[in-house]
Amino acid sequence: MIRKTVKLIHEGRYAAEVPVELIEDDTGWSPYLSLEDSKKLDAVRAALRKGEFAVAARHGRVFELMPTAI
Repeated sequence: MIRKTVKLIHEGRYAAEVPVELIEDDTGWSPYLSLEDSKKLDAVRAALRKGEFAVAARHGRVFELMPTAI
């Protein structure tokens, strides 16, 4: 069974919401990501780290995080 979800990748002052599919089966490793989705998450993390927001935005929504003063 495959279930769609969104993973949040956080790198420095930036974050990205990346849609992925979780694979669920009867093994002890369930749920897990496909190799394609795990490579996609790694690519987004690397792009955020390098400041390549257009590359990261190809895979999901990109956000800039700002601290708040309370």
